[in-house]
Amino acid sequence: MKAATHPQFFDQANVICVCGNRFNLGSTKETIHVELCNKCHPFYTGEQKFVDTASRIQKFETKLKTAQEYKVTHKVKEEAKRKSNEAPKSLRDMLLGVK
Repeated sequence: MKAATHPQFFDQANVICVCGNRFNLGSTKETIHVELCNKCHPFYTGEQKFVDTASRIQKFETKLKTAQEYKVTHKVKEEAKRKSNEAPKSLRDMLLGVK
Protein backbone atom coordinates (compact mmCIF):
# COMPACT_ATOMS: atom_id res chain seq x y z
CA MET A 1 0.00 0.00 0.00
CA LYS A 2 1.07 3.57 -0.60
CA ALA A 3 1.90 5.68 2.39
CA ALA A 4 0.23 9.07 3.02
CA THR A 5 -2.58 8.70 0.48
CA HIS A 6 -5.27 9.86 2.90
CA PRO A 7 -5.66 13.49 3.97
CA GLN A 8 -4.94 14.53 7.52
CA PHE A 9 -8.00 14.16 9.80
CA PHE A 10 -8.69 16.69 12.57
CA ASP A 11 -10.77 15.32 15.45
CA GLN A 12 -11.55 18.80 16.82
CA ALA A 13 -12.10 20.88 13.68
CA ASN A 14 -13.72 24.28 14.40
CA VAL A 15 -16.90 25.18 12.54
CA ILE A 16 -17.71 28.89 12.57
CA CYS A 17 -21.10 30.17 11.44
CA VAL A 18 -21.95 33.67 10.25
CA CYS A 19 -24.34 34.06 13.20
CA GLY A 20 -21.44 33.56 15.63
CA ASN A 21 -22.15 29.97 16.64
CA ARG A 22 -19.05 27.77 17.00
CA PHE A 23 -18.80 24.02 17.45
CA ASN A 24 -16.32 21.21 16.88
CA LEU A 25 -16.50 18.09 14.76
CA GLY A 26 -14.23 15.76 12.83
CA SER A 27 -13.08 16.92 9.40
CA THR A 28 -10.16 17.05 7.00
CA LYS A 29 -10.06 20.85 7.34
CA GLU A 30 -8.98 22.53 10.54
CA THR A 31 -11.51 25.39 10.35
CA ILE A 32 -14.76 25.53 8.36
CA HIS A 33 -16.79 28.71 7.75
CA VAL A 34 -20.51 28.18 7.03
CA GLU A 35 -23.45 30.48 6.31
CA LEU A 36 -26.13 28.48 8.16
CA CYS A 37 -26.10 26.25 11.23
CA ASN A 38 -28.66 24.68 13.55
CA LYS A 39 -28.92 27.94 15.54
CA CYS A 40 -29.84 30.16 12.57
CA HIS A 41 -31.36 27.78 9.97
CA PRO A 42 -35.04 28.60 9.27
CA PHE A 43 -36.07 24.94 9.63
CA TYR A 44 -34.83 24.78 13.21
CA THR A 45 -35.74 28.33 14.29
CA GLY A 46 -39.22 28.45 12.72
CA GLU A 47 -38.51 31.90 11.25
CA GLN A 48 -38.89 32.66 7.59
CA LYS A 49 -35.59 33.94 6.29
CA PHE A 50 -34.48 34.29 2.69
CA VAL A 51 -30.95 33.15 1.95
CA ASP A 52 -30.24 34.72 -1.41
CA THR A 53 -26.72 33.95 -2.55
CA ALA A 54 -27.21 34.37 -6.30
CA SER A 55 -29.77 37.24 -6.30
CA ARG A 56 -32.49 34.80 -7.35
CA ILE A 57 -35.17 36.76 -5.55
CA GLN A 58 -34.37 39.88 -7.57
CA LYS A 59 -34.40 37.87 -10.80
CA PHE A 60 -37.79 36.41 -9.89
CA GLU A 61 -39.21 39.85 -9.05
CA THR A 62 -38.06 41.28 -12.39
CA LYS A 63 -39.60 38.32 -14.25
CA LEU A 64 -42.83 38.82 -12.33
CA LYS A 65 -42.86 42.54 -13.17
CA THR A 66 -42.29 41.93 -16.90
CA ALA A 67 -45.01 39.25 -16.90
CA GLN A 68 -47.51 41.68 -15.38
CA GLU A 69 -46.58 44.35 -17.94
CA TYR A 70 -46.99 41.78 -20.71
CA LYS A 71 -50.46 40.88 -19.45
CA VAL A 72 -51.55 44.52 -19.63
CA THR A 73 -50.17 45.08 -23.14
CA HIS A 74 -51.48 41.71 -24.32
CA LYS A 75 -54.98 42.55 -23.07
CA VAL A 76 -54.94 45.87 -24.97
CA LYS A 77 -53.79 44.13 -28.15
CA GLU A 78 -56.47 41.45 -27.81
CA GLU A 79 -59.19 44.10 -27.41
CA ALA A 80 -57.97 45.95 -30.50
CA LYS A 81 -57.89 42.70 -32.43
CA ARG A 82 -61.40 41.81 -31.28
CA LYS A 83 -62.71 45.23 -32.39
CA SER A 84 -61.15 44.84 -35.81
CA ASN A 85 -62.69 41.36 -36.18
CA GLU A 86 -66.19 42.67 -35.37
CA ALA A 87 -66.44 44.50 -38.68
CA PRO A 88 -68.11 42.50 -41.48
CA LYS A 89 -65.63 40.97 -43.83
CA SER A 90 -67.69 40.84 -46.98
CA LEU A 91 -70.82 42.28 -48.59
CA ARG A 92 -72.69 39.06 -47.85
CA ASP A 93 -71.85 39.36 -44.13
CA MET A 94 -73.04 42.97 -44.15
CA LEU A 95 -76.36 42.03 -45.80
CA LEU A 96 -76.92 39.12 -43.42
CA GLY A 97 -76.33 41.45 -40.48
CA VAL A 98 -79.02 43.92 -41.65
CA LYS A 99 -81.93 41.50 -41.18
